[in-house]
Amino acid sequence: MTTGTPTSPERHSVYEDIIAILIGTLFVALGVVIYTKAVLLTGSTSGLALLLQYATGIGFWWLFFLINLPFYVLAVKKLGWAFTLRTFSAVTLVSVLSRLTSELVGFSHLDPLYAAVMGGALAGTGLLILFRHRTGLGGINVLAIYLQDRFGLRAGYFQLAVDLAILAAAWFVIPADRLALSLIGAVIVNMTLAINHRPGRYLGVT
Repeated sequence: MTTGTPTSPERHSVYEDIIAILIGTLFVALGVVIYTKAVLLTGSTSGLALLLQYATGIGFWWLFFLINLPFYVLAVKKLGWAFTLRTFSAVTLVSVLSRLTSELVGFSHLDPLYAAVMGGALAGTGLLILFRHRTGLGGINVLAIYLQDRFGLRAGYFQLAVDLAILAAAWFVIPADRLALSLIGAVIVNMTLAINHRPGRYLGVT
């Protein structure tokens, strides 16, 4: 007797992957711009790039691209060329789109608490879209996806631990109130992933 449940995951088409990567990176780029305007931090390599931007004045888009370069070696060895090429494309898009979005979107007033919540929600949703199409944003995302696939360790919880370390380093760079709000944003980003990106819950494959 058939139950109507698919016996194997449905594979994403190339068209679906391209659209998902574009939409996911647009979400992340907007989240980054919101965080930049409010002087907040997010996590992973994007958080590290923001931290360095605040400390040095170098643009996020350039730092984010450079920081991710060494992690492509791990991506190729552990997750394959297809994943690495999708991830490289996503990182490049976030770098370019964050630069463009900062010129296309302006804020006459941006409440820091709202920025933390909405920026975190946008970044978390963008990452969720990318993860479900086996695409990361380099760095810690690559390691998180590998650990989840290999050992069943939830990507969101692993990233939360790394993000807390980045926020601890930020104590010396940004004001304490913005650091506290950044912590709220980091929790939102990673809980979005932990709740919605569990092994076996989403069966689409790329």
